Amino acid sequence: EDLLWLGLDWDGEPLIQTQQLSRHQQSLDLLQQAGWGYPCTCTRKEVEEAASAPHESHGIVAETVYPGTCRDRWRDVEEARTVTGRDPALRLRVTPSSVPFVDLFAGAQEGQLSGDFVIQKRDGTPSYQLAVVVDDAAQGVTEVLRADDLLTSTPRQILLYQHLNAALPQFIHVPLVVGPDGRRLAKRHGDTSVARYRRDGVSPETLVGALAFASGLATEGTRCRPEDLLGEFQLDRIPAEPVVWDGQRCFEGED
Repeated sequence: EDLLWLGLDWDGEPLIQTQQLSRHQQSLDLLQQAGWGYPCTCTRKEVEEAASAPHESHGIVAETVYPGTCRDRWRDVEEARTVTGRDPALRLRVTPSSVPFVDLFAGAQEGQLSGDFVIQKRDGTPSYQLAVVVDDAAQGVTEVLRADDLLTSTPRQILLYQHLNAALPQFIHVPLVVGPDGRRLAKRHGDTSVARYRRDGVSPETLVGALAFASGLATEGTRCRPEDLLGEFQLDRIPAEPVVWDGQRCFEGED
């Protein structure tokens, strides 16, 4: 509803991730059959208490590097469940220490990998890393443009693309939008949702114009619709530093 109000639309019906679970499971089965996926019965507390488990961030939340406790420990999921009485997660066996790739905005990257990561949660649902790869590959996605807080997730996803013999998209990571304090937008910065600006009477042309200005695609004070920007879009016009979003300043004088 908010996207349509802004003037953004899409081709076909939106793909609902939870309706793709059978496809996700097929990919998980393939990874296990090939020896890349394996069951892990470790609890989060056990992983955190492992002496060799420093904390690292991989784009979604800060997490603990898995020390490899269950690698080659179980013959299969059923054995892991029977012996421990726990529903196991599935992890991907990570062999390279780095995955080089070229990001179309951030440039050449030497993506670091630091341990086997979860591809299926203990409740049987796919992890973020697995789901986005399987869904994007199924839709024939050729370009992934997203914020650079996910840059460190890309090596994991590249590995999954490779193990599933799926065509690798081009990755484009642009700077995050942050608040005046330099930290990513969150509740501490107030309500910065599109719905809030709609309720406050900000016009879609004003909001799109403010976003276009923040993206280097328009001058300050521009009022426009998304279709007005198509001919002007260039990656090299996007700022290389995080964009500071101050909604109050952006919309001063808006009726």
